[in-house]
Amino acid sequence: MENNMTNKLPKISEAELEIMKVLWSNSPQTANEIIEELEDTMDWKPKTIRTLINRLVQKEAVSYHQDKGRMYAYFPLVSQENYLQVETKSLLQRFCGAAFKPLLVNFLKEEKLSSEDINELKRILDEKTEENKRKDR
Repeated sequence: MENNMTNKLPKISEAELEIMKVLWSNSPQTANEIIEELEDTMDWKPKTIRTLINRLVQKEAVSYHQDKGRMYAYFPLVSQENYLQVETKSLLQRFCGAAFKPLLVNFLKEEKLSSEDINELKRILDEKTEENKRKDR
């Protein structure tokens, strides 16, 4: 099922992604809270932000519930991790075709990684090594 959801992610524009980032960092939030967070950094009018929120609701990337004060509280239906997975795959296919290794090597050389990041990468590589060993048996 996870894979099925991955393939059916709604297409999220750059502007809509800014709304998603706000909701991923803290949700649920009302439209006014989202507006407050984005107004200064994005230089958008409240009407623009409301339009973007409504688009995300129509695309089923965001949903809402109504609280007692009849305010809509918005929350993401698409997880940040799921979105990143799909976008990363798409990016790799567009730019690299099958040449994933050079991109990864370049990223690792250029990126400043914390000890935590390095340990996480080691853990992932160890898992992949184990998977390959099982396949080779």
